[in-house]
Amino acid sequence: MKAPLTSSIFTVTIPSHQRMVLLQIYLLHLNMRGRQREHIHTTYKRASSRDRLNAQDREDGLGGNPSHVQIELGKGSGNPPWIRSLPHVIVAALASFLFGYHLGVVNGTLESISLDLSFHGDTMAEGLVVSTCLGGAFIGSTVSGWIADGIGRRRAFQLCAIPLIIGAAISATSDGLGGMLFGRFLVGTAMGVSPTVAALYITEVSPAFVRGTYGSFTQIATCLGLIASFFIGIPAKDVPRWWRICFWVSTVPAALLALLMEFCAESPHWLLKRGRSAEAEAEFAKLLGGLHVKSSMAELSKSDRGDEVDGVKLSELLYGRHFRVVFIGSALLALQQLSGINAVFYFSSTVFKSAGVPSDIANMSVGVVNLSGSIVAMILMDKLGRKDLLLGSFMGMAMSMAMQAVAGSTLVSGSSMVHLSVGGVLLFVLSFSMGVGPVPGLLLSEIFPNRIRAKAMAICMAIHWVINFFVGLLFLRMLEQLGPLILYTVFASFCFVGFFFVRNNVVETKGKTLQEIEMALLPAYCAFLLDSTSRLLVYRLQQIKI
Repeated sequence: MKAPLTSSIFTVTIPSHQRMVLLQIYLLHLNMRGRQREHIHTTYKRASSRDRLNAQDREDGLGGNPSHVQIELGKGSGNPPWIRSLPHVIVAALASFLFGYHLGVVNGTLESISLDLSFHGDTMAEGLVVSTCLGGAFIGSTVSGWIADGIGRRRAFQLCAIPLIIGAAISATSDGLGGMLFGRFLVGTAMGVSPTVAALYITEVSPAFVRGTYGSFTQIATCLGLIASFFIGIPAKDVPRWWRICFWVSTVPAALLALLMEFCAESPHWLLKRGRSAEAEAEFAKLLGGLHVKSSMAELSKSDRGDEVDGVKLSELLYGRHFRVVFIGSALLALQQLSGINAVFYFSSTVFKSAGVPSDIANMSVGVVNLSGSIVAMILMDKLGRKDLLLGSFMGMAMSMAMQAVAGSTLVSGSSMVHLSVGGVLLFVLSFSMGVGPVPGLLLSEIFPNRIRAKAMAICMAIHWVINFFVGLLFLRMLEQLGPLILYTVFASFCFVGFFFVRNNVVETKGKTLQEIEMALLPAYCAFLLDSTSRLLVYRLQQIKI
């Protein structure tokens, strides 16, 4: 069925399925016209007094102020109950727990594994047991966005659970290096998919006023996974074949993830993008309560421009109107890895060993400090905001790495060198866990528009894994060639670069809806709504009786 579009100049016939697209353009036009009247000249500010009022309400507390009546038609008073979405977030965080567990499971068990599988002393084989997992993660990350968009967030979690279970079982039962490497590769592919899906899912099911707090759950779960792997691996040195138990243990949370996701809500953002609006409303009711369904659907529809069905081309992400946000996300994750954090995680035991601290205690100390900082970040995420945490975190990491550089120079010696080294490592991990660790994954899923969110996250995570791999591969060689003073100074310099990059490029997203963030970061698209072509479309639309 087609609807005639008439005017005094000419008559146009448009298909009925395009009428809603034109209506959404019209609504966006009215919204942008209202924003222009407020004379806001920066993309980082709210567009209207109503938006500023809502932001203030969110900052008043978790529950909001129920006495404030929202101006928008159909919008309930106060914030939605946070408890409704919490169980869904906790289940999604199981993927991050497994991510951390498999990162650390070979840390304390590698010696036992190499003895049992007859490659002890072969540093290349030992390195492959670690790096094969990272290689699988890179492959998984490159397709994670297409998986999340193709089958949905819930099914993507359940798909991840399959290689996590199978890969862990293969590693646990392997009799040689080949079986271990194949199992680690399978686990790695799931590890590449799960961070992207977890960040997407938690961002899309969380109410705006607690999205930062819930987003921190992924980092906390990762820390808990690391600590659990260290703790469970302690008997590996004394109990024969205990390392096999360590791999079998990981199959339990993986099975729970697959099972419990069957009862969790699907992302309403994904459902609406697929044209399943009735199901999106039902999931919003499950996540936010019935009073907030209409307002949430209306807010989400502001950025649902009807072009999702065309798919996302790679060229759109690498240049064009989406280049800026993809560049910000990629650069942020690149700077996260170039700060030297994984070099510190992988080789911190060497620093502690020089101070006479056993490796088990060293690993647990790093894990506890990492967890403590992540908990502080969770508390501050929706109070200070993402940007302030990133700035403070990068500056703290730069100062900590400077301590490491001084400790590695000839300026200090003896006990002073040991204290600076150990203190620098712990302070570096603490600074990282309070900002640069938890914030980027959350921030990226917030700043990417709904249409490109999953695929843009996949590109950024692929860059993350490439740099992670090379830092781990080349760190010891560069330390040998350059010395600690120069190498740690290079890492500190990247931390300073990260500080200035965040200050100049990162938008604060605290308390804003995903649609408000999208409008702020896509000025080119908003300008399109006000050009002559858009005005003509709006004029034609006004002639249609819908």
